[in-house]
Amino acid sequence: MADAARGGFGRGRGRGRGRGRGRGRGRGRGRRGGREGKDEWVPVTKLGRLVKAGKFTELKEIYLYSLPVKEYQIIDFFMGDRLKEDVMKIMPVQKQTSAGQRTRFKAFVAVGDNDGHVGLGVKCSSEVATAIRGAIINAKLSLVPVRRGYWGGRSGNPHTVPCKVTGKCGSVSVRFIPAPRGTGLVAAPATKKLLDMAGISDCYSSSRGHTRTMGNFLKACYYALQATYGYLTPDLWAHKPLGVSPYQEHTDFLSKTAKATA
Repeated sequence: MADAARGGFGRGRGRGRGRGRGRGRGRGRGRRGGREGKDEWVPVTKLGRLVKAGKFTELKEIYLYSLPVKEYQIIDFFMGDRLKEDVMKIMPVQKQTSAGQRTRFKAFVAVGDNDGHVGLGVKCSSEVATAIRGAIINAKLSLVPVRRGYWGGRSGNPHTVPCKVTGKCGSVSVRFIPAPRGTGLVAAPATKKLLDMAGISDCYSSSRGHTRTMGNFLKACYYALQATYGYLTPDLWAHKPLGVSPYQEHTDFLSKTAKATA
């Protein structure tokens, strides 16, 4: 009688019920698992363990000993909310396969704190959001200190590059030249963003090559800013002996934590 009331159709052999239950379980577990794994940072490198334990007080101590940073959480630990990011360019790239063309997206992201640190990251992925997330992580891992200086008198805070610096990538060559206070940034829009993120307010720039290739243009600007600490000016000629490596200094702590995590 019940089937007749439905016009001759049965219950559908439980198809709708089974599909709904399976979808609900999968979603719930995925959300809960993602939230739990996101909160706590478990360092996997020696430097990460030392940073989390508070053995480093400033980021410049890591740069002083040229220690490679392999975890972006180390940068987040020191910078926090001061680090700003900006998506510079998103471009599609294609690869020819036997089944046709495979399109992916390449993202260029710049990060900086407007106070002497800048980074540039590149990532390629099949989705735009994934490419941007990966580029942000790569930009944090490539964060470098930028030295700033004066034009003329040494009054006030440093405002420009300390000397003429050059960066090159592909056919693009970019040169930064110190400028008087109040000049502003005489540069292309993309270069202005990088200089502003690095905390430079006055600078002349000149470029050569195919600057329409935005990826090489950004990399050349990044390499030029990276070179600001590559020149030894007379005020850096004084001999300063380097202390013991942090890995050697905290070797007992590292051995204990390694046993605990093993």
